[in-house]
Amino acid sequence: MDVSLPAGANPPAGADAVFDAGRASPMIAQYQALKRAHPGALLFFRMGDFYELFFEDALVAAPALEIALTKRGRHAGEDIPMCGVPIHNAELYLHRLIRKGFKVAICEQLEDPAEARKRGGKSLVKRDVIRIVTPGTLTEDALLDARSSNYLVAVAASGGELALAWVDISTGAFWTEAVERAGLPAALARLSAGEILVPERLFAEPTLAGTWREAGEAVTPLPDASFDSIAAERRLCQAFKVATLEGFGGFGRAELAAAGAILGYLELTQKGLLPRLDRPRRLESRAVLQIDPATRRNLELVTSLSGSREGSLLAAIDRTVTNAGGRLLCERLSAPLARPEPIRARLDEVESFVESPDRRADVREALRRCPDLGRALSRLSLGRGGPRDLLAVARGLEQAGALRDAIGDEPALAGIARRLVPLGALVDRLVGSLEDEVPLLARDGGFIRVGRHEELDQLRNLRDQSRRHIAALEEHYRRETGISSLKIRHNNLLGYYVEVPASQLGKVPASFVQRQSMAGATRYSTKELAELESRIASAGDRALALELELFESLRQEVLAEGDAIAVTAQALAELDVAAALAELAVEQRYVRPVVDESASFAIVGGRHPVVEQALARGHDSFVANDCDLGPSRALWLLTGPNMAGKSTFLRQNALITVLAQMGSFVPASSARIGVVDRLFSRVGAADDLARGRSTFMVEMVETAGILNLAGPRSLVILDEIGRGTATYDGLSLAWAVVEHLHDVNRCRGLFATHYHELTALASRLERLSCHTLRVKEWQGQVVFLHEVAPGTADRSYGIHVARLAGLPEAVLRRAEEVLHRLEEGEARSAPAKLADDLPLFAAALRPTSGPACAGAEPSEIERILEDVVPDELTPKDALELVYRLKKCLVEREPRAHIRSR
Repeated sequence: MDVSLPAGANPPAGADAVFDAGRASPMIAQYQALKRAHPGALLFFRMGDFYELFFEDALVAAPALEIALTKRGRHAGEDIPMCGVPIHNAELYLHRLIRKGFKVAICEQLEDPAEARKRGGKSLVKRDVIRIVTPGTLTEDALLDARSSNYLVAVAASGGELALAWVDISTGAFWTEAVERAGLPAALARLSAGEILVPERLFAEPTLAGTWREAGEAVTPLPDASFDSIAAERRLCQAFKVATLEGFGGFGRAELAAAGAILGYLELTQKGLLPRLDRPRRLESRAVLQIDPATRRNLELVTSLSGSREGSLLAAIDRTVTNAGGRLLCERLSAPLARPEPIRARLDEVESFVESPDRRADVREALRRCPDLGRALSRLSLGRGGPRDLLAVARGLEQAGALRDAIGDEPALAGIARRLVPLGALVDRLVGSLEDEVPLLARDGGFIRVGRHEELDQLRNLRDQSRRHIAALEEHYRRETGISSLKIRHNNLLGYYVEVPASQLGKVPASFVQRQSMAGATRYSTKELAELESRIASAGDRALALELELFESLRQEVLAEGDAIAVTAQALAELDVAAALAELAVEQRYVRPVVDESASFAIVGGRHPVVEQALARGHDSFVANDCDLGPSRALWLLTGPNMAGKSTFLRQNALITVLAQMGSFVPASSARIGVVDRLFSRVGAADDLARGRSTFMVEMVETAGILNLAGPRSLVILDEIGRGTATYDGLSLAWAVVEHLHDVNRCRGLFATHYHELTALASRLERLSCHTLRVKEWQGQVVFLHEVAPGTADRSYGIHVARLAGLPEAVLRRAEEVLHRLEEGEARSAPAKLADDLPLFAAALRPTSGPACAGAEPSEIERILEDVVPDELTPKDALELVYRLKKCLVEREPRAHIRSR
């Protein structure tokens, strides 16, 4: 999408006429000039109480918004398509457009229409674009997910290096990271960006085409000049008012280029008004656990496979009580750490709350009263905040002081406590100035506390007394004219006016000046009413103007402490996450894991956090299992029946790793994990029809990525590699993959398979250990115990699962016959003979009753049984009958044999 969005210009004033076929009217010329200046965005053109869209924008927006497409006048001989949305409801429509990948240029009226009329004739109202709304630059609560960050990401390359920079302008967070090309998809998947800025040369690079395709509508290509690292360094210095960036950290040229591109894009879309941003921080290489996009999907970390939050790991563990805490929890779950020291520091914070239930309860209660400080501060910095944002800052800082006291001298929380800056003077100023209940918008007035400002109080009194005078004047006119139904009303066009019903017009005095006639009434003005209106308007306007001045003064005071407020907001979020994870640990019986630099991976009594909670809702319990991937048994080969729980076991160990390294307690009796640097999961099957990939092709592509990238500190989870192709092809591939993981990657891993032949590898691969999911056969039924034990499975019980799924009994009997022949080896020696001996419509599939049997030739067994009268049989006769039937059966199908399961 084109985003060359220079500032718009207004055409000369002229008549706002109906468009003719020969040339554009002044108003449409104004629209077209602004549209040419912002070709990559839909233009919301302010006209009174509506944003209107014309021409191609209307044709695109009307179906996207599900609103009526109309027309307004003509241009170049054609009707002009038009649609519009009301100003008061514009955010709803903006949200729909942004979610569908559109960018929207907001064109506002820069003057009151009355001012335009003073210039004479039919002068146009001055208009210009004040902001470009894009998916990565949202600040309004109505457009954002309160519990998810919204990142604007830039990708840049310089001197062979690749780097990312990202900001969340709704909170001010600003980061950079140097990445390898192979790690770019994982980094972008971790951030789940609202918008990704990419230089055109990288966007056109064939090796990255798949990465951009995966990102879809989020990608915004920009000219290469937007990513100049020298200009970027200068822009960063200017933005943060420093002479050099050396104090910020050692940024590479690619990181500078990406960060500068973001600042340039923000200046462009915000029309020069930058939000308050934190100083950029550098995410060190290998500081976080690398998780590729396929693994994130398979493990359902923050969204389920359906795309919703419900059913994800995030939904299962989230006990935060603030939106900022919810966002931070999501960030930590998306980017677990890969270094033991910071992990242990987070675990210390959680443990301090686990061991102190009273402190945890007090802190969580205080946090519930905390507004979203970070987002309120961002809106104020961009001039989009209102009185409620000022009040949110005041109340948030008040609670920060209370929480600092609640934490006390707890050593594990000392770092958080130091960053809870009270700012008592600012709090007193805000609380003393603002009413307890304030409007959303400053222009609505009435938010400065009575008694705070003497002049404002005087203007308000004058305004309010004048309004009482309106009521008194109305009563005077009623008595004077004898018109009891006379009313004094107000609208934006006429101002105040006297309205008299049509039936009473004969009583109207000559001093009333007619303004407007209607079917049921006539409207008048009077000298007394005009004078009173002038006093009201003057007092009201002056009061509102003074209130807006006071609002701006308070806003500037808040912005002056912006950095301290941002630090406090982050500390509150960290406190919420630590207390929430402690609440989770106590509620779900989680334990503190040991995370170190060793090669250990020892989980005792591990449980799947999502499945366990789902079972608990149905009053069922989860069967815990151990997993030890120590140096001598780093690779497990897991066999077992379908539905026995292999995939659940695989995923739960991956999820326990993620939880441990994000700094959470884990669902287990004990856990010791040598820190994992890369996590890979290939679980489940799916095709990619849009890219022409079968299920098997997708599986092979993902497996290739694992084998090429996994190292000794990686954890690899693979489920049924090799399915989807011929049996021997699949077995051969699975065999080779196991050998490669063991000999070349030398990683810790779990490999689940139905190829029981792979268990033979255990005899020569020293670190390969065979395990199975136990089952119990009882009276022809199979009971899944969901227990993992050393050993191997001899079969997969697929037919039993098919029976549970409801396949017809005839099909199941046929499958059992075929399975028996296969197990005896007949298929390998003579496949054609198997087909002859077991024809598709053999007796096992023949219906035994119903219309399908009508006219069928009875079998020998049936003819014998037709003549039998059971009540007349002696014991000897019955025994002879059994022998006779058995003989018939053997002669008909000499090798038929159905095994009981």
